[in-house]
Parts: sequence; structure tokens; C-alpha cells
Amino acid sequence: MKIGVDYYPEQWDSTLWEKDAGLMARTGVKVVRIAEFAWSKLEPRDGEFVFGWLDELMRIFARYGIDVVMGIPTNCPPLWLYRIHPEIVMRGADEKPIQTGIRGHRCINSDVFLSYAKRITERIVRHYSSSNQIIAWQIDNELEAYHCTCEVCRKKFREWLLDKHDTLENINSVFGNSVWSGEYSDISEIQPPTAYPKTWQNPSLCMEYQRFSSECTAKYVKELAMIIKREIPKAKVTVNAWLGGSKPDIYKFFDEVDFVSFDNYPPINIPADKDELYSHTFFLDMMRGVKGKKFWIMEQLSGPTGSWEPMSQTPRPGQIMGYSLQAIAHGADTVMHFRWRTAVTGAEMFWHGLIDHSNVPGRRFNEFTELCKSISKLGVIDTTEIVSDIAILYSPENEWAFKIQPQTEGFDYIQQLRFFHKAFSHYGANVDVVSPESDLSSYKVVIAPAMFVYKKQAAENIYRYAINGGTLILTNRSGVKDQNNNCMMQPLPSVYKELVGAEVSEYDPIGNNNQTIVDFAGNRFSCSQWCDILSLTTAKAYAEYDDGFYRCCPAVTMNRYCSGVIYYVGTVCEMDFYKSFAGNVMLQTGIPRLNDLPDGVEVTTRTNGLDDFIFFFNNSDEGAEIRLPKAMYSVIDSVGKDRISLKPFGFDIVRK
Repeated sequence: MKIGVDYYPEQWDSTLWEKDAGLMARTGVKVVRIAEFAWSKLEPRDGEFVFGWLDELMRIFARYGIDVVMGIPTNCPPLWLYRIHPEIVMRGADEKPIQTGIRGHRCINSDVFLSYAKRITERIVRHYSSSNQIIAWQIDNELEAYHCTCEVCRKKFREWLLDKHDTLENINSVFGNSVWSGEYSDISEIQPPTAYPKTWQNPSLCMEYQRFSSECTAKYVKELAMIIKREIPKAKVTVNAWLGGSKPDIYKFFDEVDFVSFDNYPPINIPADKDELYSHTFFLDMMRGVKGKKFWIMEQLSGPTGSWEPMSQTPRPGQIMGYSLQAIAHGADTVMHFRWRTAVTGAEMFWHGLIDHSNVPGRRFNEFTELCKSISKLGVIDTTEIVSDIAILYSPENEWAFKIQPQTEGFDYIQQLRFFHKAFSHYGANVDVVSPESDLSSYKVVIAPAMFVYKKQAAENIYRYAINGGTLILTNRSGVKDQNNNCMMQPLPSVYKELVGAEVSEYDPIGNNNQTIVDFAGNRFSCSQWCDILSLTTAKAYAEYDDGFYRCCPAVTMNRYCSGVIYYVGTVCEMDFYKSFAGNVMLQTGIPRLNDLPDGVEVTTRTNGLDDFIFFFNNSDEGAEIRLPKAMYSVIDSVGKDRISLKPFGFDIVRK
């Protein structure tokens, strides 16, 4: 369990390095990430490599016992490389080169760029191949599924399509190109779908282009990882994810690295509506679920954010420590804060670090110091893990498909996953977020929201889980598309209708209008966005609509299939429904529930097989009181307690 910082020595006078390292050591910093943007310092001219400054920095950190994550600086090629080889610059949707001088504007498919990227990677790795101080290597920075329109990318996309579909005729058939006279008569007519809004583009073309872009990013990671592993077979390699608008398939993205890293910037402002989805626990559980292992936070919130956008408010007292411990509670075993000192030059000078422009440590830094002290008490949880009875299935392809063709006003795929995540977490349950193709056999409950795009392996996996006695929850917009992102000509939920025991006779995309459903116990809930009007075959109604022309028609159903129980939620409700529904499902499946948790209090349990350690985090700006069922030992305060009092963003850990 380590706390670290991201450090940019190339941005500071070298006289600060020793002072910074000394203060880091006294504060409790155990690891620093360096060099991920320093290509121009390491190779100031083509083929001229300068490591002396970095060697000196490494020696300084070694004297203070601080480990290093070495960044591979391929995110920011030096300007001399763009000048010599302008063809490596990414091209935007308008087919024009993106302006250089900031970051991330290289085409990762360019063979010219790749040759330089591999060369700098190889030189850095060889230079430090004997260093025991480097505990991990980070490839590039916040990679995306880049939508480059250069000729190299166009050519590779066409080749990728032909390799997958064999012939131009097959591509026309798969894409349904008879619509709008879209048939290709020559391979050169295939263009990336970037010029128009996605909603005007062929959805099959858009999906294939997203798959292609994602696979290119995964291939790029693999090629650089292979260089590191070839020189240092035991090296630990990672790549940091930022879940932006063009994120790649996270399962393939992390497939060739040793562990997952995530850049975590949880919200500073807590919404007045306690049911609003603001907690980052869903994304933390998603990162843990990629490999089913502990992960790292490579960048953690340290101050007001703002560079390409106006500055946020400053983190509230308790958030620096609380959000770091929240990440640890959900499976992070190293948390790196971005950044040690706020930049005084460049575009990110108002994306604040732990120390402000004044260079005088203040309140946030003092809280960071307290965090480091608290971590020293947590050695007992180093060998613990998170064991969950509940899993939510996240599919990158479903997310892409909904972005290509939004269903109705307000409808959001990730939001549906987060509704269920918050509902089950509300009762103190651990929840995994995993791939639809992962092993589901250990879970008592599996939630598969909006399984929009059909994938044979995923569908078979879901059926297998239900047949073997699992409790499965499916939702609206499942079974809509085939693997080519075209609609299937059969009643919804098509491939899942045997499981559901009902068919969608009609649907009503109501958007932000509100309607009402009533469950079997007479509880009333508001719904919006989407309404499936269900016709029962073997299922029973769990809830019915209470207004509109489909009043009394089923909205939520329950069906028994082989040894399994399958629920289908045909609409999108407000949070009170999901909490009620989750509570009933947990009761039926025997999953323990914590009732009466105050709003905003998050509970996670980690276990070593003998002892359970329960994490309580008050993710709110109001104090909270929790009565324990019996006296328990607080790892944080080193005393026994039968009641926990938490300040805003306060944390406690008790041993059960």
C-alpha cells in the first residue's frame, strides 16, 4: 500500500530537486512517476540522447528511498520530429493536420512515428535496465481510440475491413449499404465516418471504425510493452486510463500490461440531490474488474482543476484523504497524486497540485501528509481482497453503439449501470463491474443492463449463468442489434426473450417525460426515458405501468428459467425504485444488507479469508453517525467502537 506523487523535474530548476525529494521523504511519499512528457529533454535532437539529468534525479530519489514509475514519453513527440516528419501528425475530422505544440497529436498508426517511439522506448529501457529503483513502467499517457483521418489510417482501416470481411461485397452486405445508395464499388470509397455527426452515418461503419481505432490503440500498447519486456522480462508494465469520450475497449486496452492504472478525478462539489450519481465508486470497481485484480491510481485529485476549462472549486477538507482511501477501499493498492507542485508555465498551470504556485505547503498538503501517516497503519489490509456476490456487466461496444445512435432524450447507457451499482452499494454490498464474457459462476446476482449489441459469446455466457441457477437482471434495449450494429428482425428482447419470458409488443421512447409504475407491493415509482410495453409468456409482472395508454401493462417482470431467476426492467426509473428493487433481490438471494446507512456513506469490505475489514467513507458534506451491530476495532483510531462518527469526507476502517 503506497502513496506517491507525479513529478515533473524537467519543469523545475534542478536546485529544487533535492529539496523536493527530502520533503517527499519526510511527508511519507514512497513512489514518484516521472518522464512521461519529457521526450524533448531526453532526445533534444534526432538521435542525440541525454540521460544525465534524469540519472541525477534518480540518484537523488535513491538517497531518500523513493521508488520510481518511469514514463515512456511517446505522448509528446518533440517539435523537431513533427518538423522533420510532418506526416506523423494526426488529422482531424476535417482531414487537416491537428496543430502541434501541445500533447497527444501523433498518429499511432504511422510507421514513421512508431519507429521513433520504439527507438526512444528502447533507449530508455536499456539505459535503466539494471535499476531496481524502477518498480513500474508506464506506456504513453491517457491513450484514446484515436479517430485519425490521415492516409495511413484510411489505408489500414480498409485493409482491416477486408481482412475481417474478405470481400467488398461482404462489406456492402454487412453494412446494409443499399440504404441511400451507399454501396462501395471500389475499396478507395470507404472513408472514416468523421465528417458528419455520427447520427447521420452508417451505424455499422461507425461501429467498425470504433473497433478498428480501439484495436490500433491496443496494438500500440502491446508493441511498446514487448520492447520493455524484451529488455527487462520481469518489468511491471502499465498504461493509465482516462475514461474520456473516445476511450478504447478497456479489456483489450489492458490485456498486454501487468496491471490497470486509472486517472481519478472525483467531483469536488456534492450535489444537493442525494440520489444524483456523483460517486466515483462505479469507475473504481470497473477498473478492478478489468483484470479482477488490484489496480493503481496513477493520477489522483490534489487541488482545483482547470486548464482548458474554468477552474473548479478547491477540494473540501477531508477530500484529499477521503478520496484516496475510497480508491484503496475499492481495490487500489497504490495512489499517485497529480501533482507534487502546481505548474507555473504551460497550459496546465491552473490544474493544481499539492503545493500551490507560492511553493508554500498549505492546507491540502498538510492533509496529504496526514494521509501518508494513515497509510502506514494499513499494513494489515495489504493481503486483503474484495469478494463480491454481485456483478454488473459493462460492454464497451454497447456504450459505443448508444453514442452512435442515441435512443431518446436523457437515455444514457453508463447511467443505467450506475443506477444499479448505487442501489446495491446502498446496502453495503461489494459490487464488481466486469466484462459480459467473464466468468460469472461465483456471483449470486448478475445485472446486464441494456445488452444492445449481440455478441454470441456474451449471450451464451449469460444463458449459462441463468441455467446454472443464477439470478439475472436484464433491462430495456437488450437484444436490439446484431454484431454488425444492425437491428434484428425479431420481437425484442430477441436472443434474450426465452430468458425473460416476455416480449416487447411495443415501446414508447418518452424521453424526459415522466410516467408511473406500481410494483407488486403497491409502491409507486416515477419512470422516464424509455417504456417497454411487455406481453407475458412465462414471466410474471413485478411492476406495472399506472398511466398512459399502456396502463396495467407489465413494466418489470420476473421469470424462472431452468434453475435461474430472471428479472427484466423495461423502463428507466428514479433512484428510489432501484433501491427498493435491489433490496428485494438481495433478500431473495440471501445477500446480507446493511439498512439505514446515512445518505452518502459508502461501505466496502475487504477480506483476507480470516478477518474482514469494513471501510466506511462519508462521501458527503454533512456529518454522519453509524451504529455498529457490535463493538469492532478501528484500524484508523486503534480503539474499539460500537458507533462510528464521520465528519464530511471522513473515513474509518473496522475489523469485523
